[in-house]
Amino acid sequence: MRRRPLLRLAAMLAALPAPALAQAGPMVFAAASLTDALRALGQDWQARGNAAPRFSFAASSTLARQIEQGAPADLFLSADEPWMDHVQQRGLVVPETRISAVGNTLVLVAPAPATPAISLTRGADLAAQLGPSGRLATGDPAHVPAGRYAEAALRWMGQWEAIAPRLARAENVRAALLLVERGEAPFGIVYATDAAASRGVTVVGTFPAESHPAITYPFALTRRAAGDAQARALLAFLTGPDAQPGWRRFGFGLAR
Repeated sequence: MRRRPLLRLAAMLAALPAPALAQAGPMVFAAASLTDALRALGQDWQARGNAAPRFSFAASSTLARQIEQGAPADLFLSADEPWMDHVQQRGLVVPETRISAVGNTLVLVAPAPATPAISLTRGADLAAQLGPSGRLATGDPAHVPAGRYAEAALRWMGQWEAIAPRLARAENVRAALLLVERGEAPFGIVYATDAAASRGVTVVGTFPAESHPAITYPFALTRRAAGDAQARALLAFLTGPDAQPGWRRFGFGLAR
């Protein structure tokens, strides 16, 4: 007989709204290279009394296409301007909220421990450094921003034709980094921030700024979240002065 009141109480509790769902923060679709910094900044945001943001990390191209297909993103944080252009041209972001707040650097990495530095100047024979069968890991230039920057840099060096057939084309920059960490590729082209976050690679060269388009990360509010004050506040935080120490801590600079 005593079980019936307990069952009624359990039913009443089950009918109450779940606090975790009621307090869910904005859904942020972000480039894979932002993973570590954004997780830390998300904790800073939550420590200020806000609901914890939810993150989905992938290649910017993948995220842009998901948004295009109706995925429930509140913020889109791209690793390059073209993919933000892609969603903006389709009316999927709020144009006046678009801002490029942080930048990055392109580097050549090799598996740790340290190896000799490699010249990344015009005419330098990077293909020879790969050896007879080695491959160069980077994001797929067909759609991954890091790969597009890598292609531009290799063309600037005069090495694209020699290296293009030997690329290990990864689905995003973190996947490319992993190939080098595992020793499956002797070299990789990634962002400086990704290299800094890994204990398994060593930076053996930095590509000159003039070798590729400026690496900037445009952030914007999606159209579906245009009236969401919480999402707007998070975007303002991520692009404002309070977040700058966090970005710098992970190696990101101001967009140039």
